Amino acid sequence: MAQISDELKQRSRALRDNMTDAERRLWSRLRRRQINGWRFRRQHPIPPYIADFACIEAKLIVEADGSQHAESETDLIRDQYLRAAGWRVLRFWNPGILRSTNDIMATIAAALGPLPNPPPRERVGEGEVS
Repeated sequence: MAQISDELKQRSRALRDNMTDAERRLWSRLRRRQINGWRFRRQHPIPPYIADFACIEAKLIVEADGSQHAESETDLIRDQYLRAAGWRVLRFWNPGILRSTNDIMATIAAALGPLPNPPPRERVGEGEVS
């Protein structure tokens, strides 16, 4: 795996602080293992790129795209690179995310499927299980 540069880390952090409305909507539904127990990271560096949302275990990237991505040659090259590295990439238009969030989430859930091995339950305190 490629080393993550300080510049890429800083850019990733800046993107987390300046998410679009569509990204915020997706993140509210992807975070905290809400889709079949899968864990997502937001603005996750995959050198030399930054994925809007990435599920490491499933090698699935979810991108929220605005109009600047329409017919983007750069996005085609990026997606080819990521797919060659074993990632699957789902792209959704921002207006679609805001209008049809449930449909988008169903598409993501279908791409993920069930967790192969459920994660162990976290311990809350002295021998207690949440």
